[in-house]
Amino acid sequence: MFIGLGIVVLGFVLWAAGSSLNLFAAKIPGWGTWSFLFGGGDVTKNGATTHAAGLAERWPNIVLLFVLFAAVFGIAAYFLKLKVSAFLGGFLALFILSFAVNVFSTSKFASSYNLEAPLVALVIGLIIGNIVNAEGFFGGALRTELYVKVGIVLLGATLPFTTILSAGPVAFLQATFIAVSTFLVIYFVASKGFGLDKRFAATLGAGGSICGVSAGIAVGSAVKSRKEHVSAVISIVVVWAIISIFLLTGLSKAFGLPDGVAGAWIGTSEFADAAGVTAASSFGEQGIAAFTLMKVVGRDIFIGVWCLILAFIAITYWDRQDRVAEAKAAGKDVNALPKQKLDVSQIWHRFPKFVIGFFVASIFLTIVIATAGAGSSASISNDLIAPVKELRTWAFTFTFLSIGLTTRFKQLSSLGWKPIAAFSIGAVVNIILGFILSAVLLPGFWSTISVAA
Repeated sequence: MFIGLGIVVLGFVLWAAGSSLNLFAAKIPGWGTWSFLFGGGDVTKNGATTHAAGLAERWPNIVLLFVLFAAVFGIAAYFLKLKVSAFLGGFLALFILSFAVNVFSTSKFASSYNLEAPLVALVIGLIIGNIVNAEGFFGGALRTELYVKVGIVLLGATLPFTTILSAGPVAFLQATFIAVSTFLVIYFVASKGFGLDKRFAATLGAGGSICGVSAGIAVGSAVKSRKEHVSAVISIVVVWAIISIFLLTGLSKAFGLPDGVAGAWIGTSEFADAAGVTAASSFGEQGIAAFTLMKVVGRDIFIGVWCLILAFIAITYWDRQDRVAEAKAAGKDVNALPKQKLDVSQIWHRFPKFVIGFFVASIFLTIVIATAGAGSSASISNDLIAPVKELRTWAFTFTFLSIGLTTRFKQLSSLGWKPIAAFSIGAVVNIILGFILSAVLLPGFWSTISVAA
């Protein structure tokens, strides 16, 4: 949370001082020839001709971009108790790979097929990660959760709070329906249909209905799920998140859905924040805005409440069932068993703090726009919002390279078919309900979502 907010504040300070975050923006030009990529040239758009700098001119900015990210993520690595020198060495390798991804994604070839940088990063990461085990090479720098949280906070700085206020209630209601429906389907199929452990079923349900990996980890801890069960949920979520990128993007384009509607469907039915951003990025800023409202504002904030509810059930019901069974087996008096109390502080402990950062960044941006006046709108757009968007893209590129490089498809074979089947049934229900809500019942609402300039 603090890294993303720090970048936003830095951008504001530079803008107020007459400079901008563009100092740290790589701004790799859209290119069709190697000479244009390195040397740049004139570009005509909407009747206006401007000069696009090539890599030969942009290399100081690219170096500064690395320095900025290395500094903030290096500090994070220190507080995460990682070996900072190893982390920075690995991050340098990750940055170079991300640079190559961004260069490719700005080519005319990639643009013609709408191959956004995060999606390219995912594919490259999966290919490398499933051919060789490259995690050790990156020295602990493959920190998916860290990068995606920074990216989401930066998302907040590109989404006016007025949009959140107007669309938030609808997003919350839609998310509530989806979260409850998906959780119940996965939980009952897993526990009643396939006879899986209730805690495992609850962890599966949370991973499929709220915010993917984070929810699986948080709820697994809250209900005291076994470590191997939490790991299984993470693997299933990651695989389904990857599948959904291509599935939801392809179906949205095949159905000709408006950008906002596609983004809302992705936000409703994608299983991980980072994966959803990648899919939504194929539908422009409106798609990203609708996705963010549904996923971050709508679904992610459920994690604290879900942890409290499930922890309460686990402590007062499941744990007692286990203790009663153990007492009966040992010939003890079950009425003498002590009662356990729920620690309400778990709501705050498990609540995803980056969601707060997202809201703070959005409010901050809205205040800046409102106080600066109409005369500064172009300056804010070009010198504050635009570079934040680019840094956001880099953060998500780091995220998806990390996901790809750490995902092993062969690990799924050790899980057995039951948890995969239970999650998949819930996923199908989620996708169908998400389409009905976003594209059938509320298309007029989602297709008119506003975005920052």
